[in-house]
Amino acid sequence: MKKKIIIFTFVFIIIVLFMFLIVPKNSINYSASINTAFKNIGESINKKMNVNVSKTSAKKVVFDNMTIDELSEKLNRSLKNKLSGKGNVIASKCIELGVDPYLTTAIMLHETGCFSRCSRIANECNNFGGQKGSGCGSYKRYSSVDEGIIGMINNLYKNYYSKGLTSVSLIGPKYAESSTWQSMINSYMNKIKNT
Repeated sequence: MKKKIIIFTFVFIIIVLFMFLIVPKNSINYSASINTAFKNIGESINKKMNVNVSKTSAKKVVFDNMTIDELSEKLNRSLKNKLSGKGNVIASKCIELGVDPYLTTAIMLHETGCFSRCSRIANECNNFGGQKGSGCGSYKRYSSVDEGIIGMINNLYKNYYSKGLTSVSLIGPKYAESSTWQSMINSYMNKIKNT
C-alpha cells in the first residue's frame, strides 16, 4: 500500500512540474488546476485506503489520547452532586484555554467537597473554586453551575496558567496556604485518571 502511495505522489509531482514548466502561463488557471488536482488526489487516496474523512475528523484527540466525549465521560465518573454530568463543560473550557482538565476537576472536588457532598459555597453560590468576591459572604456568587465552573477555569487560567504556573507543585504555594493541598490535589487527580 505504501509503495502505491509513493508512486502516486511521484506521478502527481511530475504532473505539477509539467504544468509549471511546460504549459504556457497564459493557457492555464494554475490555482484552480492545482486545487482540483489536490482534491482529486485526496479523494483517490481516501477511496484506496478506505478512509471516511468525516468519521476521522469527529474522532479528534484533545487530551490524554481521548476525544472530547471520552474525556467528558471520564470526568463525569468523578463528578457528583451539583457537578454531576458537567464533565463536558469542564473538558470543553479546559481544552479551549489549554488548562489540564484533571487538575481543574481535582481542585474543584477538593475546594467544594463535591466528591462526596458539596460545601455550602458550592451549593448556595455555585462557586467551585473557593474564589473570593462578593454575593456570598466573602466568596463570589455565580448565577448557575455552568457559570461557576467556567468562572473557576477562567480564574485558574488567568491567575496561574497564563503566568507559567501549570502544575500542582507550581500552583500550590500561590493557591493555598495548606501544606497538604498539593498532596490532596494529586490524590484527586490520580482518582480521576484511574476511574
